[in-house]
Amino acid sequence: MGFVQNIKEEIRIIRERDPAIHSDMEVFLYPSFKVMIYYRMAHKMYLKKHYFLARWISQKAVRKTGIEIHPGAQIGKGFFIDHGNGVIIGETTVIGDNVTLYQGVTLGGTGKEQGKRHPTVGNNVMISTGAKVLGSFKIGDNSKIGAGSVVLEEVPPNSTVVGVPGRVVKRNDRLLPQEELDQINLPDPVREDIVSLQRANAELTNRLLDLEREVKRQRREEAKDLKSI
Repeated sequence: MGFVQNIKEEIRIIRERDPAIHSDMEVFLYPSFKVMIYYRMAHKMYLKKHYFLARWISQKAVRKTGIEIHPGAQIGKGFFIDHGNGVIIGETTVIGDNVTLYQGVTLGGTGKEQGKRHPTVGNNVMISTGAKVLGSFKIGDNSKIGAGSVVLEEVPPNSTVVGVPGRVVKRNDRLLPQEELDQINLPDPVREDIVSLQRANAELTNRLLDLEREVKRQRREEAKDLKSI
């Protein structure tokens, strides 16, 4: 895809996924648009082993956009960063097609690995505000990572992950349509656990009350039998 085609595609993606954009000209002010232009230039330099120049371009992009994409990262088609301040994408990260990231997302390593040390993100994935994905595992296709989650292990396809550490709370529910990127209405496993405990406690309390009533009834009957003797 040529330079002009890349520009047109970026405009289309941003306008499709951000309702705050009202014209094509506004897209040119958008951090996601700017950082992807810099990323493509830096990535070409990286592939040619001009590592210093590649890093110089990427660091210039950080200063202008607040988004840090290592020039060695591999990014597919339809990639979109909403707002984006604080987003960090590591060197060996691989990102599939139609992926959406929100501000504060980190696709990083654990600091203990050599070689491939950053995540592989599948196609049609959404990673919400402030989520941290750390390690060289895969986020499966059509998955959704909740805001503030810390993901430390592989996520199966078609999953929803929330919490610290992240846990799968929904799987194979449905594919993730890009026009319905909902960061709010996600399952809350902590609340669900609390509700479950409250329900179990209520059932146990009712059972104890039933036993107490049964014991009292039996004692009354025994007292009547003793009086009749």
